[in-house]
Amino acid sequence: MSKPVHQIGVDKLRGVGPQLGLKLKKLGLYTLQDLLFHLPLRYIDRTQITAIGGIQPMTEVVIEGEIRASDVVFGRRRSLVCKIQDHSGVATLRFFHFNRAQQERLKPGARLRCFGEARRGKSGLELYHPEYQHLDAANPASLEETLTPIYPATEGVTQGRIRDLCGQALARLNQESIQELLPTDLNRQQHKEIAYSLVEALRLLHNPPPGTALHLLAEGSHPAQQRLAAEELIAHNLSLLKLRQKVQQYPAPLLLEDQAARDTFLQQLSFELTGAQTRVAQEISADISTGTPMLRLVQGDVGSGKTVVAALAAVQAIANGKQVALMAPTEILAEQHRVNFEQWLRPLGIRTAYLTGKVKGKAREVQLQAIADGVAQMVIGTHALFQETVIFNDLGLSIIDEQHRFGVHQRLSLRNKGFSPEQPQLDGPAPHQLIMTATPIPRTLAMSAYADLDCSVIDELPPGRTPVETVVLSNLRRNDIIERVRVSCTTGRQAYWVCTLIEESDVLEAQAAEVTASELQLMLPELSIGLIHGRLKPREKLEIMSAFKSGEINLLVATTVIEVGVDVPNASLMIIENSERLGLSQLHQLRGRVGRGSQSSHCVLLYSPPISGNGSARLKIMRQTTDGFKIAEKDLELRGPGEVLGTRQTGDMQLHIADLQRDAYMLPQIKQLAESLLLNHPENVDPLIARWLGQAEIYAQA
Repeated sequence: MSKPVHQIGVDKLRGVGPQLGLKLKKLGLYTLQDLLFHLPLRYIDRTQITAIGGIQPMTEVVIEGEIRASDVVFGRRRSLVCKIQDHSGVATLRFFHFNRAQQERLKPGARLRCFGEARRGKSGLELYHPEYQHLDAANPASLEETLTPIYPATEGVTQGRIRDLCGQALARLNQESIQELLPTDLNRQQHKEIAYSLVEALRLLHNPPPGTALHLLAEGSHPAQQRLAAEELIAHNLSLLKLRQKVQQYPAPLLLEDQAARDTFLQQLSFELTGAQTRVAQEISADISTGTPMLRLVQGDVGSGKTVVAALAAVQAIANGKQVALMAPTEILAEQHRVNFEQWLRPLGIRTAYLTGKVKGKAREVQLQAIADGVAQMVIGTHALFQETVIFNDLGLSIIDEQHRFGVHQRLSLRNKGFSPEQPQLDGPAPHQLIMTATPIPRTLAMSAYADLDCSVIDELPPGRTPVETVVLSNLRRNDIIERVRVSCTTGRQAYWVCTLIEESDVLEAQAAEVTASELQLMLPELSIGLIHGRLKPREKLEIMSAFKSGEINLLVATTVIEVGVDVPNASLMIIENSERLGLSQLHQLRGRVGRGSQSSHCVLLYSPPISGNGSARLKIMRQTTDGFKIAEKDLELRGPGEVLGTRQTGDMQLHIADLQRDAYMLPQIKQLAESLLLNHPENVDPLIARWLGQAEIYAQA
């Protein structure tokens, strides 16, 4: 029996020496399997001859005819011009690069078959530098039997060479050489995405027969392409399910609900939980009451109250004698959490530690010691919590806020602070994990990028919250807006003025914010104006935020550092400059800083005309809705999944053939198929993951 194609190196193919082997490696082609999955970018149809009279401009065609005239023409560039004729008409062949031998052979009377793209020229339709072959009555040339593939290539590797190598790989392709890993009992009739077998799909995609729908191939929606996309998505889904299995094979602490601690916590809140908050809190409580590590994602729109739900889970863990860690992506958000948690947990006698990169020297040592001794039961911080010097006494629950800012491996490394499979001597239970995001993720993306997590959605805003009214205005109305700020602030309200720059530069953003603050202070001398940007020291940021929160500052000029975690109920007006430059998710997050009190709130999106189509579409959806999930769906449509999820997340999910946007319709079936494979065909799971993810297996680094 021949070796499987994933075990045969490309160097075993005819014509592949060391030099070509190195060039193929640049394309990621190491084995015959790599060649088989190196699919064409597009196809050209050389299976039929088009009558010259029937050629359409800007199409690739095969024509046959006799050269009637051939001349070297001198213009701006010297060119060889040949008139070719068949029974239906005349076309022009034009060559800018030619030699004497070519000129001699392309004489009147020569019969040719040509392939090229027809374009309009001075003398009608012209083919520039067409591929051609001479026709000989004794040896008529046969037409191509399949569509001709055009492959991704690199310098020094021609299309002809890649076609030859893929052809050699296809010649060895059969059921023995490449394993069919999606078993027939998965009911191919029910799942049309896997109607083709793997071998059938690969053969068709490298050599599509005449009549294959080119428009379907171009869109990536041909059933053979969908068959491979489905298998790739199943492999990614399985890698995350496997990650979940690996995490959950270790025991977790039993964090039973302590009704007294829960009641005490709820009684000292100044508000009541919504129905959605109560439901999600119960789902979390049920998860952590079992001996299996919780892996749960909580999605909630801006202002839906995820933090208090996380605090309830923390109280339950601490009541069972465990430590809790909460990690946030920015210092402002971490500080906001510290303020809230200290206010909520102090009445319960719970001690909090705070750790960010800016906490240094003696203060840092004190915090580290309190964490290591277990004196600090609630630990809040930024990425600093990952550091080796941070040792927990008994971590029972880790909470990660704004998950899209962290990758899979970062949240795993926080889990490993409590228990690491790589260090068997730490044989205690693995901590539970709660992940929160205020960036709503379209359901289709959540199903694929977070297949290892259970999902909860807080889909209700607290009572008394009024939807923010949004208006879109040209920058030419700037003076009117400044007057509106004056009226709002002199009647006791507060406002934000957000400065944005297209350049990713703290220095330039800070300068822009400083200029804006000075300008507004000149025009609004009666107001107290604060300024906050990324280059301020953490203490300065916190002092300014504190002054704004207490009402000492009427108008806060800020960069997008205030995107998440800022909660000032009295702020009811927000102006965002250059709003057309921001993504929908960021605009939605910024707008969420107002509308946190009971009075009506407004958001003004200022733009600088002219505005692009995409920019206009973003501002239109912001004006139409405050529903984060609707906004997320539109964001997905405009920007694609990589942008919506954030590169850190999709970096763990690099797709070769599948496209999360195009193939979203099949994700519910993919989830079903992956779970069925894991349950009924566990022997196929690792080979499937290895085929599509190779060394990038996510779960292997769990």
